[in-house]
Amino acid sequence: MAALTGRLRGSKITYWKLEKTMLVFSNRHGRAEIPACLSAVSEQSSFTAESQEKEKWKWSGLLLFIPGVATFGLGTWQLFRRLKKMELIEHRQKRLEQDPVLVTSVLPEASDSQSNEKISSLEFRKVVCEGVYDESKSIYIGPRSRSVSGVTENGYYVVTPLMPVQQNESVQIPVLVNRGWVPRSWRNKSSENLLNATPHENMISSEKDKSKGGSWWKFWLKEPANVKDVDSYFKMVKVIGVVRGSESPNIFMPLNDPISGQWFYVDVPAIARAVGLPENALYVEEIDEAHNASNPYPLPKDASTFVRYSVMPQDHLNYALTWYTLSAATTFMAKKRLQKKKLLR
Repeated sequence: MAALTGRLRGSKITYWKLEKTMLVFSNRHGRAEIPACLSAVSEQSSFTAESQEKEKWKWSGLLLFIPGVATFGLGTWQLFRRLKKMELIEHRQKRLEQDPVLVTSVLPEASDSQSNEKISSLEFRKVVCEGVYDESKSIYIGPRSRSVSGVTENGYYVVTPLMPVQQNESVQIPVLVNRGWVPRSWRNKSSENLLNATPHENMISSEKDKSKGGSWWKFWLKEPANVKDVDSYFKMVKVIGVVRGSESPNIFMPLNDPISGQWFYVDVPAIARAVGLPENALYVEEIDEAHNASNPYPLPKDASTFVRYSVMPQDHLNYALTWYTLSAATTFMAKKRLQKKKLLR
């Protein structure tokens, strides 16, 4: 055995094979034989390496199918979103098709513990409000762009408190009304008019009223002392709108800054606090059903905008088909790759 080991050390092995029960090596000096026990050890090592290679190949093959599974899941998720969006649109359409209701009949009291629940139940319902606009407390939300004949113009949504007066049809509590879109120039002109205007004495609460406490807006309910007809002092307006709630800003939208008067999105409680109204004030977006064409601004919203989303159900279906196509393509490529590996082995 020692002689065999010495011969193997001094020579370069060119090939080896198994013959019967002996492992035969050939080199330039001749042939040398190794007992079968050493051959068994070599076979076991070769089998272990082959098993590890198969296991590694198995896991790498499974990883190839991950993109197909992921894209298939995204396509299914888009289908679920499409169904949910269709339900929301159907719910809004049913509410918008109902006849408008008077705000006084559904929200008669200002200090109602259940007013928040009532307002939530009224969302996307058409309502009719009558009262007087307090232009001095208008809030401008924006900038918001508007495209007309391919030309984009920046502007704002103007939100103005609709105040109650002593009229049977008048609202009994203040209502925040989104009157529609106005251009930048309209906002500047409106600010100049407010600076030059002289407020009527009946529109300012006296120190006596303030000492009695209560909400500041209740002076609007005070009847003029010398004139019975309120319309001679106040311009009553009738608003037909849709009850809405606060907007959900995206991550790219700046935060509102009430102190500087910069409003980027609708936050009903914050706007109500800024104009001195209760946080649970009703917020209504005026629609163009009763819009006066002779007065172009503010331009109320079209009722159809309340059933439109940035991503409509058809868009979700298109996204789902795109994801399913990618899933099929990546799965096919993974399968072809595995078949190629099998042929190479």
